[in-house]
Amino acid sequence: MAANKRLNTAYLLKELFGQLWDYQREGWARRFFENWRAALKWQRLKPYEKFARMIDAHWDGIAAYCKPENKVALGFVEGFNNKIRVIQRRAYGLRDEEYLRLKILTCILPEI
Repeated sequence: MAANKRLNTAYLLKELFGQLWDYQREGWARRFFENWRAALKWQRLKPYEKFARMIDAHWDGIAAYCKPENKVALGFVEGFNNKIRVIQRRAYGLRDEEYLRLKILTCILPEI
């Protein structure tokens, strides 16, 4: 990393950005992002500037993730996606999307 200063800077900025997901308040996360973007100002890293514009465009979703009640365990999401894939595989050839939607909804409902 000492041989290539720009690569080192890019790596440090990438690692620093990962802290954004730890904030539990939108204001703190926004302040962190603005400081992170200010650190990009003189670095001439065009892909990072493009990335910062994308994050700014999707800020509403990121801000919603900051709230503790919106954080979902990744294991649950992976399991749910797997159930949907199995249902889609079993429904191969059927054209009724409403039926597929109902099958997906019934797989997450508790048994009576």
